[in-house]
Amino acid sequence: MEDIKRRVGEKIREARKAKGLTQKELADKISLSVGTVNQYEVGKQNLTIETIQKVANALGVSFDITLG
Repeated sequence: MEDIKRRVGEKIREARKAKGLTQKELADKISLSVGTVNQYEVGKQNLTIETIQKVANALGVSFDITLG
């Protein structure tokens, strides 16, 4: 499970940086704290599907989920 959280966090960090946003700017866009965004990015916090969608929308990207 930790590996999945870490991989999702890395993707969020990469997309955020590609958009030139700070963690604070992303946090403001999705109405969360900077600490929470940081915890997502380092894989220490679980994200709900709804939160993943909010992050994707805020970054103007889509996240593809592959099961299997």
